[in-house]
Amino acid sequence: MSDDSSTMTTVDKTDARVRQMFGEIAPRYDTLNHLLSLGIDRYWRWRTVRLAPPEGESPILDLCTGTGDLALAYHAAAAGRAEIVGADFTHEMLVIARQKGAKLDAAGPRFIEADAQRLPFAENKFQLVSVAFGLRNVADTDRALREMTRVCRHGGRVVVLEFSLPEARLLRLFYGWYFRHVLPRVGQALARNRHGAYNYLPQSVVEFPQGAALAARMKAAGLAEVRYWPLSFGVATLYVGRK
Repeated sequence: MSDDSSTMTTVDKTDARVRQMFGEIAPRYDTLNHLLSLGIDRYWRWRTVRLAPPEGESPILDLCTGTGDLALAYHAAAAGRAEIVGADFTHEMLVIARQKGAKLDAAGPRFIEADAQRLPFAENKFQLVSVAFGLRNVADTDRALREMTRVCRHGGRVVVLEFSLPEARLLRLFYGWYFRHVLPRVGQALARNRHGAYNYLPQSVVEFPQGAALAARMKAAGLAEVRYWPLSFGVATLYVGRK
């Protein structure tokens, strides 16, 4: 597992490649997420909101929001007390997120196009800045973490939900086999995209720092009290730091 994804990565995470890849799979993104995770991705987002709930009326920002599932989860948890903003730089994903928001009875999250490495927000604005399964796709992990910290208010929290590899040896072996051989084939067959999104997925997870390594990167970005919780035997990990 690499501890320095910004300098030792071999997977192509250039902005143009990532934007086009996720644009191509946007119409099938939700279906494939639920199918390939056996529906556990819903639990991971529920757990995220439970461990890092809204506090007060300051706005909440969800980065790399994709089709908006975590932004919508925070919208439900805030119950109208706080504005929710979802940001992503892939237009096709935001189209779907906005369609979901339009189905709500009350005004839903506001979805905007923005790059996690160059956020168009003032400092100290948001009570929560979250990212779910998107930080590893950003070309410069540390720059994104610094931007998340910059726009988070003092005393607020930065929340990262990301894939990881189980620590238990047998489970890690089985999961590694599924991740390398089953998931890419099923995902590519159903997604039918030219940029190998579901071959990219296991490569990006293997190269991304996890556990103490990512917690250290969050501290280096200016966060304190960084804690993390492995979820579903370590298949995903939730990280929370306070500014």
